[in-house]
Amino acid sequence: MTRRILITGSASGIGAATARALAAPGMAFALHTRANRQGVERTADAVREAGGTAALIFGDLEDAGAPEGIVIEAAAALGGLDVLVANAGFADRTPVASLTAAGFVKSQAVIAQGFFALAQAAYPFLAAGTAPRLIAVSSFVAHLFRTDTPTFPASAAAKAAVEALVKALAIEWSPGITVNAVAPGYTRKEAGAHRALNDAQWQETLGRIPLRRLGEPAEVAAAIAFLASEGAGYITGQVLHVDGGICI
Repeated sequence: MTRRILITGSASGIGAATARALAAPGMAFALHTRANRQGVERTADAVREAGGTAALIFGDLEDAGAPEGIVIEAAAALGGLDVLVANAGFADRTPVASLTAAGFVKSQAVIAQGFFALAQAAYPFLAAGTAPRLIAVSSFVAHLFRTDTPTFPASAAAKAAVEALVKALAIEWSPGITVNAVAPGYTRKEAGAHRALNDAQWQETLGRIPLRRLGEPAEVAAAIAFLASEGAGYITGQVLHVDGGICI
């Protein structure tokens, strides 16, 4: 039986690692990116090498109607939808004193509103799917607030909204669809990717992580893959932290 999976933000990082973790014969993917064609094509190649199939979808979640269009295009390409991994997003560590209204709204539009619109559009397809799963990628920034740690006010507010929606949807969509989130900690970026912290800040941060290292995208992807599996059928409304212990 084919399992039909949409992953947003799958050109690199956690999204790409999730596609690789799930890729196998019988797995059909709709791989989304805003504009990174080269990256999403690499992800598609990895999926196909593992025996899966891949369709590519492009769109900016901030654009009006784009999340709905992404879901509809994915369902058309795959013949339905069993799993949605809402991963696309970005980190903004601008302090509140310097944060503009437009900057705050952008985080909400892409992360919180984007997730809401994706979920709402995906509901009829997931409801008709097999062992349907909705999985959001949140972040430790919605949980970690300390004087010795950089804060990400706009991102934290948006990710906290995502987690609240996950819990609400877990109630509304039960018993048929499970809805969960994964909250990564500081996770290694690919070479050339934008980093929210400089080298000195990274070294200071490592000392605060109980496991004393950055997470790997594949480690976060393994948690997402579990929640997407049939074995996770009795888990819903949860936030699974994959953060090296930083949010203990």
